[in-house]
Amino acid sequence: MPGHIGIVACSAEGASLCYRTICLEGAQSLGTHNHPDITMHAYALGKYMDYIYRNDWQAVADTMLSSAEKVAKTGADFLICPDNTLHQALPLVVPRSPLPWLHIAEVVAAEAASRGFRRIGITGTRYLVESEVYPEKLAARGLEYLRPSLAEREEINRIIFDELVCGVFKPQAIAAFQQVFARMKAEGCDAVVLGCTEIPLIMNDAYSPLPTLDSTRLLARAALKRAVSA
Repeated sequence: MPGHIGIVACSAEGASLCYRTICLEGAQSLGTHNHPDITMHAYALGKYMDYIYRNDWQAVADTMLSSAEKVAKTGADFLICPDNTLHQALPLVVPRSPLPWLHIAEVVAAEAASRGFRRIGITGTRYLVESEVYPEKLAARGLEYLRPSLAEREEINRIIFDELVCGVFKPQAIAAFQQVFARMKAEGCDAVVLGCTEIPLIMNDAYSPLPTLDSTRLLARAALKRAVSA
């Protein structure tokens, strides 16, 4: 039997895309309409944001652990979190976690290295791009990285929280990301991380001047691979 995937969710759009990817692509390995068992628990995004606004990552970690414990009781074998920003708290989570985790940035960095990319643009919430979540994992693979400018960070952050997490998708947002990606390409990037799990809802290779690393689907596929090989 495949392993049981536990999902510690945060924002609805990103978690839904991750869940949907596992379900749809599970059929490729397990047969039509089949996928591994999945259990997901989510506290409200607003609960997490209250802590993030206060820079209280210990409270973020405690909330993630509460979800993890609920999921573990259902029989899950391992955990994923389809939210890049929350990974800032993961070092505080793992030592107390009832189950092992897949790390979204490790999955993305491994994909970038396997495809031969050398300099990676990082996009995501302001909290994510100003953290060491991706720089640490990319550097461990010998990869260089580039963060958005301060103005770009603010606009991307606004798009994510005012639009994408609310299910609002505008052509102007696509254009804004394209401008950022073009600037990163001009500065030597050969790929870009879609480092917010909602960004893939509007951006992909067809719209991007750079190859994209879709953190949401890459995490889902890594979870599926682990579950199927269990």
